[in-house]
Order: sequence, then C-alpha cells, then structure tokens
Amino acid sequence: MGDKASTHPGAAGRAPAADRPGSLRNVVLVGRGGAGKTTLVEALAQASGAVSRAGRVEEGGCLSDYDEIEHRQQRSVQLSLVPVEWGGVRVNLLDTPGYADFVGELRAGLRAADAALFVVSAADGVDGATRLVWEECAAVGMPRALVVTHLEAARADFDEMTARCRTAFGGDDPDAVLPLYLPLYGREGADGHRPVDGLIGLLSRRVYDYTGGARRERAPDPGESALIEEARNRLIEGIIAESEDETLMDRYLGGEECDTATLVADLKKAVARGAFHPVLAAAPAAAGARQGLGTLELLELVTRGFPTPEERAIPTVTTPEGAPRPPLACDPDGPLAAEVVKTSSDPYVGRISLVRVFSGTLRPDETVHVSGHGLADRGHEDHDVDERVGALSTPFGRRQRPLARAVAGDLACVAKLARAETGDTLSAKADPLLVEPWTMPEPLLPVAVEAHGKADEDRLSQGLARLVAEDPTMRLEQNPHTHQVVLWCLGEAHVNVALERLRGRYGVRVDAVPHRVALRETFAERAAGRGRHVKQSGGHGQFAICEIEVEPLPGGSGVEFVDKVVGGSVPRQFVPSVEKGVRAQAARGVAAGYPLEDVRVTLLDGKAHSVDSSDAAFQTAGALALRECAARARVRLLEPVAEIGVTVADAYVGHVMSDLSGRRGRVVGTEQAAGGSTRVRAEIPEIEISRYAVELRSLSHGIGRFSRAYARHEPMPERLAERIRAEAGAKG
Repeated sequence: MGDKASTHPGAAGRAPAADRPGSLRNVVLVGRGGAGKTTLVEALAQASGAVSRAGRVEEGGCLSDYDEIEHRQQRSVQLSLVPVEWGGVRVNLLDTPGYADFVGELRAGLRAADAALFVVSAADGVDGATRLVWEECAAVGMPRALVVTHLEAARADFDEMTARCRTAFGGDDPDAVLPLYLPLYGREGADGHRPVDGLIGLLSRRVYDYTGGARRERAPDPGESALIEEARNRLIEGIIAESEDETLMDRYLGGEECDTATLVADLKKAVARGAFHPVLAAAPAAAGARQGLGTLELLELVTRGFPTPEERAIPTVTTPEGAPRPPLACDPDGPLAAEVVKTSSDPYVGRISLVRVFSGTLRPDETVHVSGHGLADRGHEDHDVDERVGALSTPFGRRQRPLARAVAGDLACVAKLARAETGDTLSAKADPLLVEPWTMPEPLLPVAVEAHGKADEDRLSQGLARLVAEDPTMRLEQNPHTHQVVLWCLGEAHVNVALERLRGRYGVRVDAVPHRVALRETFAERAAGRGRHVKQSGGHGQFAICEIEVEPLPGGSGVEFVDKVVGGSVPRQFVPSVEKGVRAQAARGVAAGYPLEDVRVTLLDGKAHSVDSSDAAFQTAGALALRECAARARVRLLEPVAEIGVTVADAYVGHVMSDLSGRRGRVVGTEQAAGGSTRVRAEIPEIEISRYAVELRSLSHGIGRFSRAYARHEPMPERLAERIRAEAGAKG
C-alpha cells in the first residue's frame, strides 16, 4: 500500500489551529485499490515538510494505513485524515479505500470534503467504479482534478492515460479534462524503459526538474519546447471555453496572445466551480529525495485552485423534528452545526469521532446536543441527547495532536462522545439542529455469527453494538424466525474486517455459520388427525383426546383456529388449551422445523376425564393432533421471494437476465437508467441471492448494484423441499 511513514519529531505536539475557513482546504482522494492514493498522501506530507525522511526510517509507521488490519491486508480499509500545510493553508487530505466493500468510508470522505483528487494508475487505467464516483461528484458540482500515478511502471503511458481519462470523464466535453503538465522523460535504460525526470508546465513554459531530489526550475531547451505547443494550445482553448469573459475566445482566435495571469485566474475559477478538470502527474520520491515528482504542483493546485469551505454549499439543516431552518453559512461565529463522519475506537482513548464542522466553532469541554441519524432500521439507535465534548485533536498517523478549537470548515477528532455515532449532528444545546444525512449503500450480504465459546457469549452483544456504531453501512439483525444473529455487510472483505475487529479490538471470538433463510410450512390439502394423550402411572394421571381438521388458506392468512365442538365433549375450559398446543406446534413446524402458516385448524370432537384432564394434557393432545394431520397430508415448504432491482451497464444486461433465470428468478421488466445503464426488475427466491452482492460484482466487473425488498412467501419446488426435509430429519 505504498511507502510507510511515521511522524516527525514533535508531531505529537499541539497542532496549529485554522483561524478562518479561507485558510482550509478539504480534499478527498478517490480511486481504485492499488492506484497509489496512500502513497500519494505520504508523498504530499513529505513534500510539504509535515514529515521528515529520517522520521520515516526511524519509526517505520504510516500516516494513512496505520491500522493493524491494513498492515496485514496491505490495503486501506478505512477513511483516514492527514493534515498538511502549504503556503499558509492547511490541507486536510482524506485518504479513502479503493475496494468496493468499503464504499461507506468513501462516502464519508466525500461528505467531509469540498473537492476531490481522482487518482488513476498509468499502468491499470480507469475502472467502472471510479467512473460512478465521478458521476456522483458531478451531480453535486464537486470540483475534481485527476492525478496519474505509477509513471515509473514499464507499461505506463501518460499520453494514452490522459486520452482514456478524457473519454471516461469528459462526457460531452472532453476538452474539460486536459493536462496542466507533461512528463519529461529521461534517457532510455538497458531495459528500454525511460524514467520520468520532471514535468513541463504548459502554461508557464517552464521545466520542473526533479532529478536532484528536489524540484529545480529552468527554461526548456529547444527540443522540449517543441513538445508542448500543441498540448498548450489545446489547454488554452479548454480554459478559455470556460472563461466568464465571452470575448476572450474571439480575441484568442484572432491571434491575440493570452496573458498567462488571466489564464491562471480563469483556470482557478473553472476548477472551483467544477467545470474544468486538470490532469496532473505524480510519482513517489526516490530514496533520499525530499520531494516526489508532481507533489509540489499538486499542493499548488489544491491551495490555489480548489475552493475554500466558504465557497461550498452546506447540507440542508432542519430541527431534530424535521422543521425547516434557514440555510447556514460557513461562519465561525454562526450557530454550531457539525457532523460525525467517522467513528472509531482507540484502546487507550476510547471512542473517537471524526467531525466536520459546517458552521460555528467547536471547542473542547463544551456541552453539545447530539441529534440522531435515522438509521434505526440498521440497528443504530436514533439520538436526541446532550453530551460533553472531550478533547479536540487532529490525527498524525497513530498519534493525535491537540487542537484548541475547530472553526467552520475544519475537521477534528473528538474524544469520548459516548452516544454519538457516524451520521449524527452536533449542535448547540440551546439550538438543536439536524444535518440532512448522506446516502449510504444498503448492506446486502448476510453473515450469521455465533459466539465461539461461553466467555465470548457475554461480550458478543456489546461488541456487535460497538461495531455497528462505527460503521453505518453495517446492519445488525436478531432474526426472530431463524434465531440467528446476522451481520449484513457490503461484501466478503467487509465481513472479514468486521470479524477481525470483533476479535482484535473487542476481544470477542465469533464463528461464521451458514445463514438460514426464513422458510415456512403449510398444508397442501385437507387432513384430519386425532391427538391422544393418556397416561396413568400411579397418582394423578393425564387424559386428553381431541380430533381436529386442517385445511389450507390463502397466503398471508396465518393460523386460524375454529371451535366446532358440540355436546361438551371437550369442556369449554380446555378449548383454549387445545388451541395453545396447536399454535405452539405450528410455531415449531410439522415437517422440517419451520413455522406453519396459512391454515385453518378446526376442533371437531374429543374426550375428557373428570379427574385426569388438565390444561397441560390438552395442550399436548392438540400438538399431537396437528402432527398426525401432517403425517397424513402433503406439507409444502414456503420460501421468501424478494423483489430486486439490478442496475448494470447496458453491455451486461443479457448476462444479468440469464443469471437471474438460472437462479429461478422471474424478470418482470426493464427500464433505462442514467449513464447508459439499465435497471432490471425481477422476483427471485431469497435463498438464491444470499451471496448475490458478491456474485453481481463479479458478473458486472464491479459496477453492478441492486436493491431488494421482501415480496411474499411461495411454495418451494418439491425437489428442493425434499432435500431440506431430509437435512432436517438427519439433524434429529
């Protein structure tokens, strides 16, 4: 996952607090796994002076991927914040995981940021998932720039990668995606590879040479000048096309030389409003170097071209009851409105909440109001409580550096907020607010868990509660029908990280067991049965006989009990006992251990004894009668059927429909979706889609998504039902 880095001497000291929103930039790094996001964050911290090379070698830590799970898996699994400073501006770099299972961390990073750096590998290209995130950013007008990494790779080609980025991200206007710099290639080596020694600035017409370990600026030689004119002219035309000065294009086409300062000013405005997306290049620093190629250019773009928090709209704010409130401004003196974008646990500090302050100023030791996030259906409770803010800090690798305050637009870590969870709003105690929540993906991969041992049972509930408090993309379910504890996750990697955190962070060992689907049983035909419970073993005996009839009912009818006893053959006080026994047996099942439903049970006759009959005896007789009916009739298994909507690129629609048919699915319709996609609507047995979250990703090359909702229970095919009944019989 890139070079490892640790804090420089004194990194744990007090961090400088930003005193105004204008001196802040919040930037999220987006890209597929392995594109080099974490390496780039490390390089930017190195180039800015935030971390010394000696410190990195000495401690071998990592500013971004410092979690033990990330070390073991060699990839990012969580959102991390790395603040750096450049030119008097504090830049909050938000490093996000590139793997689809951790898209919740990516969404949190998008919420916390005001601009995005899309990191693409020159060796690997652009994947569909990155294009989807680009479209998501475009929908809200978030400023975006592209960084091409892995220029040192043998098959890397900057020009080809830039052309592919223009196709993937340019849409109707590919000239809105253009490079600001061109790589300067060195002498070809014995292996035929030409290293990248520097960059050529297209607007400045200057060469930035990194061969000496730090950037050195010089004029281009004649051969280098010839390389840039065509690309420079295209860049100028792209900038002018977005200029607010409508006369500039006519003047340029008329032969007038454009002033560089004017072009730079127009470029900044176009980038800030999300209309132009510059492409830059970057490579890690060589051993002993202070600066990686392209890092200073990136820092200059971020601090001079990306918007301040004041220039970005604040999410909609209401009262906790949902009443509208006037829009807020990014004002340190305004009403406090902050949002928890990430929750984590530290073995020494306890719960740590990463908070984005949208309005007002957050200070340590003040009491704030915590408003809930509306995710109660995922096992997260809604909140409407007051809490005392603990210490404020900003992270630097594993360490936390104290902050005196966090002004509007800033990001800060808050210690010991016991109740606040990801997505909650922090506001003034006297003026509670609720920030509109961001959209989180629905977890659709179930994993049933059991405590490994007796000692783990006592800690399981608390550990699971803490786990879901940290991760709003995870849902905890206590299934009342299967009696399983189920964690709903986004994919297998998400599951693995969750279980590893349970073990390592909370000391709870769990075993993943097969997830059971909530089947039902019903009668396929009418049947009669007699329940006889007669025992005499000295003293008070047991005597109860009842005769019942069972008939099937339409779906959704439940269990209906009818009393048609005449002549008092079953005394009135024991009729409820028969019903209780019948319903208890129905709940336990009569064929494979699944609840019985959609039947009418009629009590027709019976016998009682004046001394030996009892409530318990007639309950037993009722259960026996129902079981005899099941032995005499065909009992069907009912399986839950889900309504699903699968959205995929048009090229994969045929594959998806064929796959659904193979899963006993019924396609009920298709409709066009945005971005050249199609939504396929289908009904499919839930037992066939337990792992569909993983399998659809493979089928659609990572860009398919689906939703599901329970529709009804339907009879299961007899061949499958027979197998399940046989398995139930084998278990006893």
